[in-house]
Amino acid sequence: MTPHTNGVDYSAMAIEAETRIRPYIRQTPLEYSPFYSQLGASEVYFKCENLQHTGSFKARGALSKVLALDEAELKRGVVTASTGNHGAAFAYALTQLGERGLVFVPETAVETKVQSIKRLGADVRAFGIDPLDTEVHAREHAVRHDMTYVPPYNDPLVIAGQGTIGVELEQQLGDIDAVFVSVGGGGLIGGIAAYLKSIKPDTNIIGCSPENSKVMAESVRAGELLELPSLPTLSDGTAGGVEPGSITFPLCRDLVDDYVEVSEREIADNLKQFMQVHHMLIEGSAAVSIAGYLRLKERFAGKRLVILLCGANIDLNTLKELL
Repeated sequence: MTPHTNGVDYSAMAIEAETRIRPYIRQTPLEYSPFYSQLGASEVYFKCENLQHTGSFKARGALSKVLALDEAELKRGVVTASTGNHGAAFAYALTQLGERGLVFVPETAVETKVQSIKRLGADVRAFGIDPLDTEVHAREHAVRHDMTYVPPYNDPLVIAGQGTIGVELEQQLGDIDAVFVSVGGGGLIGGIAAYLKSIKPDTNIIGCSPENSKVMAESVRAGELLELPSLPTLSDGTAGGVEPGSITFPLCRDLVDDYVEVSEREIADNLKQFMQVHHMLIEGSAAVSIAGYLRLKERFAGKRLVILLCGANIDLNTLKELL
């Protein structure tokens, strides 16, 4: 099985992206967890993208896209939209080429993430409340000013970059029964699913979302992309709507086996518990995939599982409140 969507072979693209971005990223550790394995009577590993450059998996997709731009596209100026992690990754990718970019963030963006983008050399402007409004504005800005737009998820090269996590998982662990992944715009889970299911079609891909922002999950259930409101959530990295016509939707519809939603209390409790047990910093969106696993752990007893820790960029004031 080689998953295709609209004629795009994302599995092959992930292999190409892995070669392209390899000099600029870390092969992040795959850490076995005795604690969580015992909790679910299964074999649980954490894929530690919280230890990736810029503190999240987003470095992969941003590098995959930016490194594929030609000189003319770079010189026109490069712009993106982000709640924080993609913006930092975008800025990091551009610094590898000696370039700077413009990042639009929602007015509600976490200040820690905004400062990280600025430290990496990008200009930052705030627009809108819902991240979807910020995306639309950034894309329109790029068109008006003849700039190159680098989407946070709605782009084949970005999706392929995230899919390199699947390539690494195959190298590090081989046979995997299920992978739990937090879902926002769908680029991360879509890329991973496309690659892993090309290797082993019966690999279970489980999408995990906060109950307060579950646009992709509800859209897949409805059979079409929906415009739904999002409430505040500790999982700011997955918050907000999905761009109309996003190419991630068919990937999430066709390749993700199930979706699970978790409460804000579950996110907070699992964030604290993980840090206490594994002594690593994670952000709310990473705790979503842990909480999703615990919701479904009985179903996967006796299986070999990977839980993706998508990032570590939590605001210190938020962390202090949680602790």
